[in-house]
Amino acid sequence: MEATAEFLNKAVKPVMVGGPRLRMARASDAFMNMVDASGYPFAVLASAKGMVEEHHPNFIGTYWGQISTPFCAEIVDSADAYLFAGPIFNDIITLGFSLPFKKEKAIVVLPNRVMIPNGPAIGCISMKNFFEALTTRLKRNTTAFDNYKRIHVQDGAPINPNPKEELKVNVLFMHIQNMLSRDTVVIAETGDAWFTCQKLKLPQGCG
Repeated sequence: MEATAEFLNKAVKPVMVGGPRLRMARASDAFMNMVDASGYPFAVLASAKGMVEEHHPNFIGTYWGQISTPFCAEIVDSADAYLFAGPIFNDIITLGFSLPFKKEKAIVVLPNRVMIPNGPAIGCISMKNFFEALTTRLKRNTTAFDNYKRIHVQDGAPINPNPKEELKVNVLFMHIQNMLSRDTVVIAETGDAWFTCQKLKLPQGCG
């Protein structure tokens, strides 16, 4: 706990990234409480949609390398400390293991293990309890989120050569967005639908 807090409190631009194992650890609420207390911006891996509250003002989108939500990768990649909560770094989520974040700056918290960069990997630790305790030890730091607000442009999407087709998709997904709740599950095929569904803001608990 002390090593993790010291590492994050010394950083100038720390960020947090949620992963799919947050569900297994039942640590989503504890993760969000840590966001509120710290002021850090946070993203999710593509396989962790719905694990956190995506309508939160500090949410910056999906971290997925070159196909991240606009401006998300710039903030995560430029951070000097990362906290990955329950990640699974497989071939698809890392785009062939090409994510450029620096492992020596990443604290990785798994459901029962914490790995500190250039330090030990400590087991028999509950992710939920760890986040609850860490929340009280973090100094508030909004630098990375302030940087995000400076560079963020609401409509950063490229111009579609077929605007009528884009309009149909946007209208469809606007209706889908309005239907979502904590009791909804979204099933998207691994293809165009998965990429488009990354634009949906899922309520926490939406599968």
